[in-house]
Amino acid sequence: LETITAARVTVQDFFLRYKKLAGMTGTAASDAAELRRVYSVHVFRVPTNRRSRRTWVSDRIFSTQEEKFEAVADEVARLNQKGVPVLIGTRSIEKSERLSALLTVRGIEHQVLNAKNHAIEAQIVSQAGQHGKVTVATNMAGRGTDIKLGEGVAELGGLHVIATERHESRRIDRQLVGRAARQGDPGYAQFFVSLEDEIIEAFGEKPAKRLRLRYKGRGELTSIAMRRLVLRAQLRKERQHAKDRKALMHYEKQRAEMRKNMGLNPVLG
Repeated sequence: LETITAARVTVQDFFLRYKKLAGMTGTAASDAAELRRVYSVHVFRVPTNRRSRRTWVSDRIFSTQEEKFEAVADEVARLNQKGVPVLIGTRSIEKSERLSALLTVRGIEHQVLNAKNHAIEAQIVSQAGQHGKVTVATNMAGRGTDIKLGEGVAELGGLHVIATERHESRRIDRQLVGRAARQGDPGYAQFFVSLEDEIIEAFGEKPAKRLRLRYKGRGELTSIAMRRLVLRAQLRKERQHAKDRKALMHYEKQRAEMRKNMGLNPVLG
């Protein structure tokens, strides 16, 4: 049978068709302005049940991805020797497998989750806080799962979350970091970034290339100036995505109005 599009609707338009909108998430604050502008809903902060004991460790930045992943593997080995459980978040299956190979070379027992079987992986992630456990997961694997600490782990500082790059939205970063230090437990979170990461493309292809050539071979570049550069790239990406969503809404409104004037269903393709 021929496949045809019966109707189409943007996410924004879909939700605006509801008479009432409400929701709950731990990462809405950074998008409060857009939620108010698009959906006319306000974001209210609800205090946590217990005071957060999460410790943010400063980002470490490297000139190449190879140097970055080697540093991640070394840090995991250091923590693993102490029995500290580690959850490592990656952006793709390929990068999960790349890091897994480095951990295997170092003789570190670990599990790799690639968001293929959500039910089973959520159960595995829930055990990521056990003593000496090392879990490598894409950012979607076991998303939202509550991770409880094993016996004696709190005394070691709790679960340590390592993110292998900054994402195009601070909201996604916080979703990953939020797996540590839940319900008043202690925990640590740290990002490892390289100038070869996708986020650097926010400055444009040519400026990103010049930046990478300038610092290539210099190893770790961690400094306040370099951390600010990475955060600027992230903010630039966030603004661009917000601009794209706004343009799409404007286009869809024009399209719906045009179809309405033609006596057609505004939603149909």
